[in-house]
Amino acid sequence: MSEKEVILTQEGLKRLEEELEHLKSVKRREVAERIKVAIGYGDISENSEYEDAKNEQAFVEGRIITLEKMLRNARIINNDEVDTDTVSVGSKVTLKDLEFGDILEYSIVGTAESDPFQNKISNESPVGKSILGKRKGSVVDVNVPAGVIQYEIIDIKK
Repeated sequence: MSEKEVILTQEGLKRLEEELEHLKSVKRREVAERIKVAIGYGDISENSEYEDAKNEQAFVEGRIITLEKMLRNARIINNDEVDTDTVSVGSKVTLKDLEFGDILEYSIVGTAESDPFQNKISNESPVGKSILGKRKGSVVDVNVPAGVIQYEIIDIKK
């Protein structure tokens, strides 16, 4: 079975590489030190410090494996590839909610980079899927649990 391609912007690639480096060089050492200290407390069979440290170690190692896999399967979207005629991964899109008149601005990114609190939405999200490939001036219907939201694409930038 082939592994899923991970779409990243240059910024997203840098962020994941920094996180991986931090986990490998800093976090691993911190967790190893916590385990060492916890072992020093004696019997590890009923030692909550040891148990917590081992759980954190498992989490850190799992995240390292996940990040390495993501980076191995990454396809980087360069700014030069971003088209301002149609919405694509890497686009910054200005939308107008046709019901309430709200103006929203989103960056379209791959799922690994999505962060709704920073207005970075995934190309696989309901809004992302609905606007991909559309042009400025298009009206799109987005199916959400509460019904359908209509957006007009006001602007597309790099």
